[in-house]
Amino acid sequence: MATVNLTIPARGNHPRGRKPYMIQNTIDLAVATSSKGTALASSDVYQCLSIPAESVILHAGMEVTTALTGTSTDTGYDLGVTGGDVDNFVDGFDADGASAGDYAPTPAAYAPVLVGGTADTLDILVAAQTGTTLTGKIRVFATLMDISD
Repeated sequence: MATVNLTIPARGNHPRGRKPYMIQNTIDLAVATSSKGTALASSDVYQCLSIPAESVILHAGMEVTTALTGTSTDTGYDLGVTGGDVDNFVDGFDADGASAGDYAPTPAAYAPVLVGGTADTLDILVAAQTGTTLTGKIRVFATLMDISD
């Protein structure tokens, strides 16, 4: 299992205050493979979005913007907070079967996630995969709210 840090400054509006705001990042799987140095594999974690301390993740999701290529089959992605609920926002999304423009469904039982006194990341977990993924792009987005004092 490898953790690949793909967090970059997220694009989105981040007004300080008490209004929800959205952040997003496009994960390029060719860059992830290059950053890791070997083929992407089951149990890999892609760190996608930096979540500030004292925030609530109200909702998060992912959209395939460029279909995955490679020999991978049965590739399932989860989206959540590693060390917490790794599939809170997306559970078992069939990533290699998705087309550009497809959104991952949100589980019925998802709940907002509190990020306490320490910043964290919103991560994709490769829950299952056979073969290799070579390319593809996934847009990860989250709606946050600052809850600091």
